[in-house]
Amino acid sequence: MTALLGPAEIRALASRLGVSPTKTLGQNFVHDPNTVRRIVRAAEVGPEDVVVEVGPGLGSLTLALLPEVAHLHAVEIDPVLAAQLPKTILEYAPERASALTVHHGDALRVTAVELADPAPTALVANLPYNVAVPVVLHLLAELPSLRHGLVMVQQEVADRLTAGPGSKVYGIPSVKLAWYAGTRQAGKVPASVFWPVPNVESGLVGFTRRDPPAGADREEVFAVVDAAFAQRRKMLRSALGPWAGGSGAAVEILEAAGVDPTSRGEQLTVVQFAAVAAAGAARRAAGMVKS
Repeated sequence: MTALLGPAEIRALASRLGVSPTKTLGQNFVHDPNTVRRIVRAAEVGPEDVVVEVGPGLGSLTLALLPEVAHLHAVEIDPVLAAQLPKTILEYAPERASALTVHHGDALRVTAVELADPAPTALVANLPYNVAVPVVLHLLAELPSLRHGLVMVQQEVADRLTAGPGSKVYGIPSVKLAWYAGTRQAGKVPASVFWPVPNVESGLVGFTRRDPPAGADREEVFAVVDAAFAQRRKMLRSALGPWAGGSGAAVEILEAAGVDPTSRGEQLTVVQFAAVAAAGAARRAAGMVKS
């Protein structure tokens, strides 16, 4: 069994590197071996998977993942941590060192070309709280090979990502993630397993990619979603007015999509948002709305 990093090892390694966790980069290092083992189990990865891990930090989760998967791409924005990670793997799991590729860079800008060899099939990561949602959405858009994954995020974010229509926390992140994948909550993670200890609870969100709703372009659908939730308390006939070219046009588009114009964005599924986007595109194509 690969040796994992505990509290003493994490602090000693950070001290040796002169690393102090920063709020700017959202750094909270997991120091509990049982927690990283639990994350790997919940992620349901196997020897056929190529994993991308965002923000590996000092390598706690990396060490738990490497024995279970074919290859691991670690994307780390901190240059000191990116340079150290291969050395840590050589020390703790030398037999798996060749299965690791470290990419020093921003996960919000990483491309499919950079991660092409081999192409990732799964995302497993303890994501920085301040960029968790955009990172997940960017990677799903950029990496069509990504089939499933599990991310640890702030519990409030986990609730939003997995919320369904009608929920008070259902919103833009919920709908946009639903475009790509089905989601599930996979448990909570106590603050005590992190260093430094955050002042929020964390949650695990699992996802499995599925085909997006047919009939509409992703950018068009996301534009409708953004407009609907920009004024979430308003009925869609009003909220979608700026997007549609007026409230009258919005009513016609909504009715063509089979959506009640008096409903609100929080009531619509991603399939219904796609229907609205498709009806709007059809109306524009017919020359009924100025582009």
